[in-house]
Amino acid sequence: MFRIKRINNEKEFKDVTRGEFIDFLFTHLDQFGDHKEDINKCLDYAFSEEKSEGGFALAATYKDKLVGALIMNKTGMGNYIPDWVLVYVAVDASYRGKGFGRKIVEESFIHCDGNVKLHVEYDNPAKRLYERIGFTSKYAEMRYEKK
Repeated sequence: MFRIKRINNEKEFKDVTRGEFIDFLFTHLDQFGDHKEDINKCLDYAFSEEKSEGGFALAATYKDKLVGALIMNKTGMGNYIPDWVLVYVAVDASYRGKGFGRKIVEESFIHCDGNVKLHVEYDNPAKRLYERIGFTSKYAEMRYEKK
């Protein structure tokens, strides 16, 4: 049976530990992911009780095995920037193509009280999924990295 559980804070990691959740994302985001330290910081932000921070995580299991994970953060900038940013979502490679990714992303929308944005590399195969769900390209992101 496929299940998705919302995780709002540290105490709600039960079927999977925080470390296992981070390891899962690190592994299954593959070349499109970040370092474990960055994923950990993203969870810290999601679980923060600061006024302009917050968010949640979703853990998806199939037959009691972790097969998908997502982290959504509040931006604190509603109206001029979407209220939420889908920072990480991954599905175990051996379970892709079964609709789990779509279900996880769509479940995340239920828990958001405003618009959602995400960043995706142009060559990421998941880009097609996001477009089918209804995401559109509004801007090209540009960054200046201070050295």
